[in-house]
Amino acid sequence: MRIEGLAVAAFAALMSALLSGLVVTSAQASDVMYEVQITNVTKGQSFTPIIVITDRHAVPFFELGEAASAELASLAEGGNTDPLAEQFVAEGSHVHQDDGGLLGPGETRVLLVSAQRKARRVSLAGMLLPTNDTFMALNSVRLPRFGQATYTVRAYDAGTEANDQDCANIPGPLCGGEADSAADDTDEGYVYVSNGFHDLGTGRLEPETYDWRNPVAVIKIERSR
Repeated sequence: MRIEGLAVAAFAALMSALLSGLVVTSAQASDVMYEVQITNVTKGQSFTPIIVITDRHAVPFFELGEAASAELASLAEGGNTDPLAEQFVAEGSHVHQDDGGLLGPGETRVLLVSAQRKARRVSLAGMLLPTNDTFMALNSVRLPRFGQATYTVRAYDAGTEANDQDCANIPGPLCGGEADSAADDTDEGYVYVSNGFHDLGTGRLEPETYDWRNPVAVIKIERSR
């Protein structure tokens, strides 16, 4: 699910076509269902289509202070959830890949996600656009057995691309730049809590429009069946 240099309409059409071929675990009769409500509480950032993983065991996407996996880097730099999906399907987890397009500031989306009856953990993530390699995530938290659980979610930097705020290095309908970057000495090299946008001068995306203060999302999870 790459989002390089596409106009909004073209991006939506391509996303729909690509998603038809994705590997997503299907719900079984013995599965339970969860309603996952995601609200974008930033002023100027959008979320790319979101991946949700459920399992009986821990399903972390990252460790703070450690290098991001190649699968996470694909999501953080280009909004591509396929590598993470393939990884967790191979490990026996239930995987849901959202096909609703970008989730804009102030918008809410509700996903219906399946899980094994004894599933206990959930992770979800989506890239922030426009950024170089920033994503929002729940990182292997508990699924509610009863009622509703509410989480406020931070933005994280994957540390795999320099934060130059240059549209040439940022994908999506606003910038249309390159999604993936080769490793470089300017990369931080580890996952950390993102510190937002800064004033980097003329020709760079400005913090007045695109900066945020954590948290960036509110996630509500409720067992529906």
